[in-house]
Amino acid sequence: MATLQVHNLMLSLSSAAASKQHGWRSKASLQKQLNLNLQNKGLELPKLKNMINMQELRIREPSSNIIINKPQTIFDDKEVDMLLVSKLYAIAEAAGDRAEMHKIIGEQRDNWNTLLLNSINSINLIASIMAGLSTISMGDQSQHFLAFKLSSALLFTAATGMMLIVNKIQPSQLAEEQRNATRLFKQLERSIHTSLDQLKSSTFTPTELDVEEALEKVLALDKAYPLPLLPGMLEKFPKNIEPTVWWPKLQTRRRSSSSAQDGKMRGLLKVLKEKDEEQYVWHGNLFVKINKCLAISGPLLAGLGAVGAGLIGTPALGQWPVLFGVMGGVLATMINTLEHGFQIGMLIEMFRNCAGFYRKLEEEITEFNSEESCQEDIEMFEMNMALQLGRRVSELEDFASCASSSVNGAEFEGFAGKLF
Repeated sequence: MATLQVHNLMLSLSSAAASKQHGWRSKASLQKQLNLNLQNKGLELPKLKNMINMQELRIREPSSNIIINKPQTIFDDKEVDMLLVSKLYAIAEAAGDRAEMHKIIGEQRDNWNTLLLNSINSINLIASIMAGLSTISMGDQSQHFLAFKLSSALLFTAATGMMLIVNKIQPSQLAEEQRNATRLFKQLERSIHTSLDQLKSSTFTPTELDVEEALEKVLALDKAYPLPLLPGMLEKFPKNIEPTVWWPKLQTRRRSSSSAQDGKMRGLLKVLKEKDEEQYVWHGNLFVKINKCLAISGPLLAGLGAVGAGLIGTPALGQWPVLFGVMGGVLATMINTLEHGFQIGMLIEMFRNCAGFYRKLEEEITEFNSEESCQEDIEMFEMNMALQLGRRVSELEDFASCASSSVNGAEFEGFAGKLF
């Protein structure tokens, strides 16, 4: 009977805790009431106190398991790990912050290119004018002659040093790197938010693999487009141009592919590799050589102008120092304008990124051909590929003729991509 009374008392405590009353009974009052009711029943109070404590723990801390374990919630009859959702939001926020950083630094480095271009050209032209004016008062060896001569030599020397630094860092190429990084980080941020917006539907459920993949994409972009100048700046005059890689390496699962779509995909893959990517790599290598010649000849001519300005007035050399001084400054200005005014470094970076774009498509096709796919996935992949190439989906059939191993992809009429 005593046990039954205790059980009824515990049930009354649970029902009282669940009801919407304005106050809770204190632990002391509960114990007092139990003492009065159970003194004559021979029950052990310490054991009963432990039972009360356990019941209060259940009542007062109903959400303790949620705090300790991974938080989960329900979206349309499916369970979603909110910790993974929080991680994806954090990665998206980091990608957005990276995009803003690259945008600010890209604008800064574009300003560098404009300001340094105008400054160096102005210094070279002023130094050339001073070298010419120094000959006016050269006959009487007056103070004007010495002032013009020394000023011209100093300005040429300063211009030479500035050109060496600018040619080393290539501000226009740096600005193009930041512009590409800004676009790609924004693209990554949008893709994560698009996936998270699909949580309320059955099309997306976040997993650890999604978090790891998003994180790897951020790190790959950081490696492809570094922010610091020193150390970490990309090589500006490589021996051979390599396509920019801003995505993590795809893990392919090989299978025997004999379906119809594989033929045109294999043909497209061959054209992309042997024609589209190759043309941008070739142009990139060509412009690297041109840029290297300009980067060497510009400071060399400015240095020649400095030597000529310093030797003005030497009787044994006659008018040659004046000629070297004036012509060296003018030619250095022309070459500097060709190199940085036309932004040769930016063109090189553009070629590298275009080649990287086609390299990425090649890896996506290889990955697609290595997996079993349903008809819906095939149609979606073909539409996505056609959009990235600037073509209609029906035009992908034209590449089926290049799938044979005996056909060279470079023989295809035109290029696979129409956007770049």
